[in-house]
Amino acid sequence: MALIFPNYSRSYDAGSGRIRFSGYDGMFEVRFLLELDALAKAYTGKLGTEKEYLSAFDDMRKAVLVVAERIYGKRRGQTVCMLTAHDFT
Repeated sequence: MALIFPNYSRSYDAGSGRIRFSGYDGMFEVRFLLELDALAKAYTGKLGTEKEYLSAFDDMRKAVLVVAERIYGKRRGQTVCMLTAHDFT
């Protein structure tokens, strides 16, 4: 079954320095944690506030989901996947 992302929600976690979002592999939820540094590396605009990070995520959603699919494919079966700056190179 293919990984899908039917839910557009995402959240900013300043304490851990991540953006959280989720996808589904069949009926199983897969949580993704995107490090803010990874987003900053891939995004060319100004970042610093929660609103700016979430807007950057929205602007880059397609690219982020491509990376998420690739990383999940390597770690299939995990319920949590961390996306780092290294994953975007």
